[in-house]
Amino acid sequence: MKIDLFNHIFPKRFFEKYIDHGGSGRDIGKRVANIRTIVDVDARLKILDEFGDYVQVISLPLPPLETIAGPDRSPQLAEEANDGLAELVRRHDRFFGFVAALPMNNPDAALAEMRRAIDQLGAFGVQVYTNAAGKPLDAPELLPLFEEAVRRDIPIWMHPARGADFSDYRTETRSQYEIWWTFGWPYETSVAMARLVFSGYLDRFPTLKLITHHMGGMIPYFEGRVGYGWDQLGTRTSDMDYTALLKSMKKRPIDYFRQFYADTALFGAAPATRCGFDFFGVDRVVFASDMPFEPTPGLYARETIRCVEALGLPDAQKAQIYRGNAEKLLKRAP
Repeated sequence: MKIDLFNHIFPKRFFEKYIDHGGSGRDIGKRVANIRTIVDVDARLKILDEFGDYVQVISLPLPPLETIAGPDRSPQLAEEANDGLAELVRRHDRFFGFVAALPMNNPDAALAEMRRAIDQLGAFGVQVYTNAAGKPLDAPELLPLFEEAVRRDIPIWMHPARGADFSDYRTETRSQYEIWWTFGWPYETSVAMARLVFSGYLDRFPTLKLITHHMGGMIPYFEGRVGYGWDQLGTRTSDMDYTALLKSMKKRPIDYFRQFYADTALFGAAPATRCGFDFFGVDRVVFASDMPFEPTPGLYARETIRCVEALGLPDAQKAQIYRGNAEKLLKRAP
């Protein structure tokens, strides 16, 4: 059995109303609107049949709701999206459960929708992006979302979000060559993780369960900078006393980063899979394919399975990645 924890689909009515004809056709919106299996359930299920004993936990793709509508309308979009995701789960056994979408530009409504989606619809947890309409995740107004997740002991799925309007150089207005996606998204993930670490969230919430997409972004590859480099926090800064912050932390910075969960959605990159596994360890790596963004249907799932198998792990550890860690996070098995 394999539980794919991080992949995406649009409920059909939501797609037709807000994505296909809803003015979300720029950058990543253009990408998602042209993928058949991001909304066509029958086509999606045919792909999943290839993988045998395999289920998916579904979530919305980009764009974030807060980029589609302002804070007055985004709560309605979240309700419609979550109702649609819950319906897909009820109708199809391959969809083991869903992750709730939140209107992050309206924190009060986001907290209310979080509670509704979990209590009434049965959501496994919530999905947030690496920034909330440009605000960092450690912004004070977003704190209640983390407090509620910890109180309920549910996981938070964290997805990178950055567009072409985030330029590569200060002298330019737009990112070129889709650099904003290729390198920008891993950077976004790493920045969001760092903000939560240095803001003290993992000291304040030691049981926080946060699943990072794409194997924790840049963190595993930059273990030396995250480790010995951040052990010297403050030595490179003259206008802030970061040395006092470092002394106040209960652990080395790198030890906090190892507390995050990381998924295997690396598009068939075997060396990166090994790097991430070595950094996070078998207890913190979960199986995910990022379906349906592959160039040919099912490619990322096949390639991700190949990469996990290439780790050469004992069967018990492979089972932990494929399903065991997910079952612990979700507190249930298919």
